[in-house]
Amino acid sequence: MAMIALNIMPIAYISKGQRVDEIVISPHKPDFQPEKITLLSTIAANLPGMLFQILQRQDGSVFIPYVSSGCKYLSELEPEAVQADFQVLYKLIHPQDIKAFAESINVCRTTLRPWHWEGRIITPSGKLKWIQGTSQPELQEAGDFLWNGLLMDITDRKQAQEKLQESEARYRAILDAIPDLMFRISRDGEYLDLKSEGANITLSREEIVGKHLQELLPSDVATISQVAIAKTLDSGTLQTCEYQLPTPLGVRDYEARLVVSGTDEVLAIVRDITDRKQGEVALQNLAQKFAKAFSCSPDSITISTLQEGRFIEVNDSFVKLSGYERDEAIGKTSFELNFWVQDRDRLNLVQELQTTGVARNLEVEFRQKSGEIITTLLSAEVIDLNGIPSILAVHHDITERKQVEAQLRFCAQRDRLLAETLVRIRSSLNLEQILQTTVTEVRQFLQADRVFISLNNANLGIRTLAESVDPKYPSVSGWSTNDEAYLKEVRNLLKDNFVRVFEDITQMKVSPKVKAHCQKFQTKASLAVPIMLNNELFGALIANQCSGSRHWQPIEIDLLQQMSEQVAIAIQQSQICQKLAELNTNLEQQVQERTSQLQQKMQEVEKLHRVKDVVLHTVAHDLRTSVMGNLMVLKNLLNQGQEQVQGSRGAITASLSPLPPISSAPLPLSHAPCPIPNAQSSIPVSRSIIERMIQGNDRQLTMINSLLEINSCEKQGLEIKLEPVQLSSLLGGTFAQLEPMLTQNQATLKNLVPADLPLVMADGTRLQKVLANLIAHGLQNNPPGLNFTLSATVEAGMIRTQIQDDGVVMSKVECDRLFDLHVRDPQDCCSTSIGLKMYLCRKVIKAHGGEIGVISNRKRGLTFWFTLPLATSSRTNRP
Repeated sequence: MAMIALNIMPIAYISKGQRVDEIVISPHKPDFQPEKITLLSTIAANLPGMLFQILQRQDGSVFIPYVSSGCKYLSELEPEAVQADFQVLYKLIHPQDIKAFAESINVCRTTLRPWHWEGRIITPSGKLKWIQGTSQPELQEAGDFLWNGLLMDITDRKQAQEKLQESEARYRAILDAIPDLMFRISRDGEYLDLKSEGANITLSREEIVGKHLQELLPSDVATISQVAIAKTLDSGTLQTCEYQLPTPLGVRDYEARLVVSGTDEVLAIVRDITDRKQGEVALQNLAQKFAKAFSCSPDSITISTLQEGRFIEVNDSFVKLSGYERDEAIGKTSFELNFWVQDRDRLNLVQELQTTGVARNLEVEFRQKSGEIITTLLSAEVIDLNGIPSILAVHHDITERKQVEAQLRFCAQRDRLLAETLVRIRSSLNLEQILQTTVTEVRQFLQADRVFISLNNANLGIRTLAESVDPKYPSVSGWSTNDEAYLKEVRNLLKDNFVRVFEDITQMKVSPKVKAHCQKFQTKASLAVPIMLNNELFGALIANQCSGSRHWQPIEIDLLQQMSEQVAIAIQQSQICQKLAELNTNLEQQVQERTSQLQQKMQEVEKLHRVKDVVLHTVAHDLRTSVMGNLMVLKNLLNQGQEQVQGSRGAITASLSPLPPISSAPLPLSHAPCPIPNAQSSIPVSRSIIERMIQGNDRQLTMINSLLEINSCEKQGLEIKLEPVQLSSLLGGTFAQLEPMLTQNQATLKNLVPADLPLVMADGTRLQKVLANLIAHGLQNNPPGLNFTLSATVEAGMIRTQIQDDGVVMSKVECDRLFDLHVRDPQDCCSTSIGLKMYLCRKVIKAHGGEIGVISNRKRGLTFWFTLPLATSSRTNRP
């Protein structure tokens, strides 16, 4: 193509199919022969290249007689521009290829051998092209050189070559990275070639190539291999076979994969799968153990996908727990089965698993197939199941336990409600207030939509005395009727002191009037308990459910019965008071006498108060003296026992003779008997008993001091010396004093109080006692190892301080009563001493102008909080 006696240099391009009249011929061509015009035109019209002619004279000047019009396509330059200035072509050559281009020109001109060059050019638009140029220099008679040449665009070919080279390098790298043995084997079983780099093989290449399967492999393995080769070649598909071979390392397992690699030959890729086989056996054994544990577990176990929650496998306990058969659950998601009562529980579970990979003892509610709600403790881990992230979950049913706990709480609340109602009845004569409080608390306790008390009066008919109702439903307050038929029917329902339970009003057999009454007030379920006075029907305590039918629990019925008895007592008490008031209306003399008696009683009460104060201080003084004496004797006895340990462990001999001076020696760790020398009469006492006696006396002394302080506060008020205080400094000093107590109880305290808090108005000494009492409450009511976190923030002109622990929690009722002054139950976990201190804490904070409280959270424990006012300029400047 380029070897047609043309001296060619890469300058112009002729596209295949170009017309002859597109060729540009320079008018300045004194040495250009006319016969060559026809030749160039023919070539330009039929070759996919660029033709050019360059005349280089002896004086070094360059004349371009001819450039084809393809120059513009190749170099984006017009032929005229090239003919006018040859250097424009030279400037297009890639900088990295200029040197090779110049050297090729010099060699060609020196040797007159054909010129051939491949290189890159950069067109004015920035395109990179690969160019191939060929030429045969022709020496003219005048000593000039005539270059007739052809330029070809070989960019596509070069790119294809580069891609081919990259592909070959990539496949070679992949092949080299494969550690498996590779063999080319003919149909008759002859080894044609192999690749053994990186593989564990004992034979050399020369010992394998050219041999047959039967010569190198055991007969059974050779037979299996021969059959696989024939099947691969006949079917043209991949074939796999596994076999065992004896090796210096013992019997090994191998897997061969065979594919067609040529005519009557296959490529066999052989891999050592011994470790995999052993792992499969171990995994199979483990799977059997897991399957037994999975199927026999009394707890529900499920395997589901992490993202969707689609069940992959469930055990028999899941079937019993959920009510769904295996074929109903597997393949379905927990959402499709409507399994979650709260969808956010699933989201929280997935988030925790994605964060930590494990979740333990999450209390979650699930819905059974029957629609019943159950509560379980859910523990789960993320596992990989065939490359799919999955959840292995165990559900422990705690529904019965939760029901028992709820029943116990219900009973406790019922007993509290009854006790408080009884206290109100005995302490108040305001019947209206008693009845209104009763219906309010009963409705809150039952979570009913309406609770009211109705009066049955022979003259007035039936009317409502008190009511508590959800605002969404109509009120029966003020409703009354004198309809005899209606009254008779209602009285018959409650006659003989019977409790009437209606779980669904629509199923109740009553007259249209009663049904109309129920429809008017949207009553769907009702529980009515008669109120009897002197065996006569006085009225009824009634609970209504308006949102729908309701199953009334026996404990709810029992509560209403007992409340009706208390209400009857309150009504009877009110009637007695009313009769007394009526009798006293016209008895002014009796009133005067009563007034005189009351005044006398008040004087007696005041006298008793004075006597009480004297007795309290006298008894407290005597008790303090006795307790402090006991403490001195016990500590002295304990110290003497430490100094005089002799003989066996377990007792301290207490002498009845006068005690020697108290020793300051530390207590020993042992409990050895400690006889006291020169004792007239000795009594062996266990060290633990003495230590417990010391603890008991300490508690008594603390309680006596608290009682005296409370009495002083009640009579004289609490004396507070307010001054500007830096809270962070005060807290730091307080907790430094508490460090021994925290260490003894293995407790930790994290202080997060900022150092730059504004000043507060406080009595530092009183405030330190408050902090110590709050810390002591947590330590006394929890096992060792409690963690405290202290924080403080500024809110609305006050500093709010919080002390949070991770210990046991309290009910809302216990939290509400914690700071009240009341005698605690002997079985209460919180001692009377701590209770008195809590009462004093509230007194101190109230005296500061702040508030105090406690928040209970089952996940975060208890959080004590109190607020203190900021120290303003006016307060700071006060004397």
